[in-house]
Amino acid sequence: MNDNLIQSALPAATYQAAAPKPAHTQSAAQARKAAEEFEAFFIAQTVETMFAGVETDGPFGGGHAEQVFRSMLSQEYGKSMARSGGIGIADQVYREILKTQEVK
Repeated sequence: MNDNLIQSALPAATYQAAAPKPAHTQSAAQARKAAEEFEAFFIAQTVETMFAGVETDGPFGGGHAEQVFRSMLSQEYGKSMARSGGIGIADQVYREILKTQEVK
């Protein structure tokens, strides 16, 4: 069936009601925390990509345990960098969360 025909048969309110709604934070503090967690995740992914090019060798290098350790280390680097001011992503994300959810 033609999509235009279906759309004209249903009121616009039906489409608006079916659209997913973003989750609302309860306060500006929760929005800030979410923004900082996002920045920490972003930094961790960047650091992990950087570590991907580092070769390991020697009697204690390589293996599954080192992959796990590097992943955890990247996450901690991301958290640490975000807590100490980050790279500015959290501020932008925080403003967008507040704007989107109209939290004052």
